Amino acid sequence: MKLFRSFTLLVLMASLAYPLFPQSKEKCEQPILITSAGQSADVTMAAMLCKKVGLNAKTVNRATAADVKDVKTVIIVPGFSSKGLGAAGISREQEMDRVKEVIAAAQKQKMKIFLLHIGGKPRRGLQSDDFNRLCAEVSMHMIVVKQGNEDNFFSDIASAKKIGIDLVDKIVDAAKLLEGSFVKN
Repeated sequence: MKLFRSFTLLVLMASLAYPLFPQSKEKCEQPILITSAGQSADVTMAAMLCKKVGLNAKTVNRATAADVKDVKTVIIVPGFSSKGLGAAGISREQEMDRVKEVIAAAQKQKMKIFLLHIGGKPRRGLQSDDFNRLCAEVSMHMIVVKQGNEDNFFSDIASAKKIGIDLVDKIVDAAKLLEGSFVKN
């Protein structure tokens, strides 16, 4: 009986080691376009993470469909910022239309869309979650700082849409995951 309990405990522990959500086995290709969805400053941090791990990425905060044609993967960094929209001189609706245009262009070219949500709790809520949902539902994989997923917003989308997701404690933890998500050039 003791051996049976030990074996059962071992099987249970091993099953917990596997992710709760499907993880994408397929790696993304470079070059990469990094763009914002909501004009938050998080896009700058995403660019720094990509640079840190040597990814071939260009950042265009207000990317359009034309910017998508020269890349193989789009990293979208969602999160609403009224200050960012004001600085860009655009409305929330114009930004939403722009993001939809970029997504449509990427999908038309059968390009991978990768979500990087590193803004945590400040990039969640009424204004941000329309951008978050739009981008999450079309992504092939997500890296999300846990603080931005306390209510399982991203985890629930990942589960429902069978999208790979990695949850990290800190922004810096996303760097290694990003590196491992892309084919080396």
